[in-house]
Amino acid sequence: IVNKIKEAKTPDRFTYDFLETKLGCKGGPYRQFVPLGKKLSLLNSNGTPTDLYKKLRNNATAGAAMAQAMRNGYREIFERNEYANNLDREKLKGVVVEITGLDTKNKVVQLICQTFENLKKFANFESKLPKSSTEDQQTESKQGEGTEDLKKFDLGLSYTINLVLPKTDDPAVFNAIFRSLRDNLLRK
Repeated sequence: IVNKIKEAKTPDRFTYDFLETKLGCKGGPYRQFVPLGKKLSLLNSNGTPTDLYKKLRNNATAGAAMAQAMRNGYREIFERNEYANNLDREKLKGVVVEITGLDTKNKVVQLICQTFENLKKFANFESKLPKSSTEDQQTESKQGEGTEDLKKFDLGLSYTINLVLPKTDDPAVFNAIFRSLRDNLLRK
């Protein structure tokens, strides 16, 4: 997906439709990129690409942009070890287990580590992102007037819902759970 993002035009909103039709990434596993992109601060909560997303598309800044995105998305890992990007797989797993409290063989722990490792291939932690002119303007304006600046501030929020499903072979139970989620949480 990261390679395809670099090739495709920046969308107004990064949606599941954009992911499937423009990037050609269809199916369940690919759909996980949208919430991941929000967690990494590549996408705002409404799906609009951030400046970091745009820097990821530029070959000159892509490595530094991914490194910053990883620091954003894996903040707690980097707080525990600022050089988390240099950890081998087992040490990374140890940090993830420590943070999550899950068993080392838990699928979630494995997926977190696998995603971290895959993203790391695109990152350059030695490189720094150049300040953009908008960042310079924001710094200058923050030193100036106060209330005008608050209107310009774009706060991107995201949330994660962890659902523990009951052990059952009855599809009606799952249908009821997911219907309730759709009706109560996924409204526009």
